[in-house]
Amino acid sequence: AATAAVQQSGAGRAVVPGAGHAPSGPTTSPAAGAAVAARPGAGGADPFDLGDLLAAQGSLDAVRRPAPEVPSVASILDALAGRPGAPAPADAAPSGPGAAPADATSTPGEPGTAGTGATTGEAATAAAEEEPVRSLDELLAELDALTGLARVKDEIHRQTELLRVEKLRAEAGLTRPTLTRHLVFLGNPGTGKTTVARLVAGIYRALGLLEKGHLVEVDRSELVAGYLGQTAVKTSEVVATALGGVLFVDEAYGLAEDQYGAEAINTLVKDMEDHRDELVVIVAGYPGPMADFLATNPGLESRFSTTITFEDYADAELRDIFASMASRADFEPTPEALDVFERLAAAQPRTEGFGNARWARNVLDAAVARHAWRLRDTARPSVDELRLLLPVDVVDGEGAPALLATLDPPAAPDEPAEGDPAMADPIASDPTAADQTDPERAGHDPAGAPQTAPSTAEENA
Repeated sequence: AATAAVQQSGAGRAVVPGAGHAPSGPTTSPAAGAAVAARPGAGGADPFDLGDLLAAQGSLDAVRRPAPEVPSVASILDALAGRPGAPAPADAAPSGPGAAPADATSTPGEPGTAGTGATTGEAATAAAEEEPVRSLDELLAELDALTGLARVKDEIHRQTELLRVEKLRAEAGLTRPTLTRHLVFLGNPGTGKTTVARLVAGIYRALGLLEKGHLVEVDRSELVAGYLGQTAVKTSEVVATALGGVLFVDEAYGLAEDQYGAEAINTLVKDMEDHRDELVVIVAGYPGPMADFLATNPGLESRFSTTITFEDYADAELRDIFASMASRADFEPTPEALDVFERLAAAQPRTEGFGNARWARNVLDAAVARHAWRLRDTARPSVDELRLLLPVDVVDGEGAPALLATLDPPAAPDEPAEGDPAMADPIASDPTAADQTDPERAGHDPAGAPQTAPSTAEENA
C-alpha cells in the first residue's frame, strides 16, 4: 500500500504512512502534540524512498522465512544405526511432505524391524522354518520314547497310518474320504499333552499334510478381546499365525463361559472350515468341562471326531520322570531316595487336577532346596555331595521318620507276618477296633512313633 501511494503521489509530495507502518531507517519520535515531520531528503527527493521500502520489505521477508526443517527422530536413528532401508547419513533428507519414509519395506512384527515385535505365533513360525525337517521315523521314535502314555502312543500311530494311506490314495487318483484331522486331548495337567501336540505337528509335516508343522499354543486370554466384535478379529489373527501348522488351545472349555468366548468359538469354527487343508486344531482340557465345550457349537463336535485320553501316570512312571528330571539338572537321586519318592507318589490322590509330571517337578525343586540346606555347614562339598539326593532331601529332614512311616502300605489283616503280635492278638490287626477299645493301643508306642499304617483316608489327607 505504501509503494502504491508513492507511485501515485509524484515527486515532492509527502505521504504519511498509514497506521501500523513504520518508515525504514533511523527515525526520531515527534514530541507529544507536534506534527509529524517529513524525513529530509537529499535534493528534494521523496522522503519515503521506494528503495528503502523495498529493502524493508525484503528484511520482513527474511524474518518471516521459515526456519530450516529439522530431521525427524526416525531419520536420525536410521542414520546412526544404519537400519535396513535407511538412507545413508550423508544423503539423509529431512522429513516432511513428499519425503520417502525410512525403511518403507519393513513389516511390523518381524524381527529386526521397527515393528512392535513378533507375536507368539510368528515366533513359532520362524522357529519352525529354521528347524530342519525331521523324518517320520524320528518323530515316532521320540513319541515311543516318552514315559508311559501307552494308549496315546497307540492312537497317534493309528492316526498317522490313517493319514498316510489317505495321502497315498489321493496321489493315486482315488476318491479322497472326508477325514477330519483335528483332535481333542483329555487329561489332567502334566500328562504330556503339549509335548504330544508338538510331535503331532511334526508328524503332519513329515506326511506332507502341513507346510510348516509349527505349534501355536494359546488359551482363552489370547483369543478373547475386551469388547464384542473385537474377539472375532483377535481370534482370526491368531489363526492366521497358525496356518501351515497346529493351533493348540489349552483349557479350551474357558471359551464356553460367556458371549465373548462364544464369539471366539464361532470364529474358530469358521476359520477351521475356510482353512481345512492348512490348519489343524487341537483342543485340550479336563474330560468333564471339555464335553460342555464341544456342546456349545453344533459345528465343533463334528469337526473333532478323534478324542485321545491322557491317563494319569502310575507311581513307577512318575519315579522314572522324577529321575529323568533330576538327571537333566545334573542331580542323582539315590535308590533309597527314589523309593521314598515312589511312596510319596502312591499317597497322592489321583483326582481331577492332579499335576502328574508338574507335581514331580515341584517335588524335585523342594528336594534341591533341602539338599542345599543340608550342605550349609560343608565349606567344600565333594562333587558326589553336590550331586546326590538323599531320602531326607525328598521329604523334610526333621519330619522324615514319621512321614515315611505313614507312607508304608498297610499290611493285609488276614495275612499277618510270621511272629507278628497280631497272630496272638486279633485286635492288633484292626487299628480301628484298637482305637475304640483301648486308647493306649491306638497304633502308637509310648514315645509317639506310629507302628501301624494309617487308613486310606489318612493317606489321602
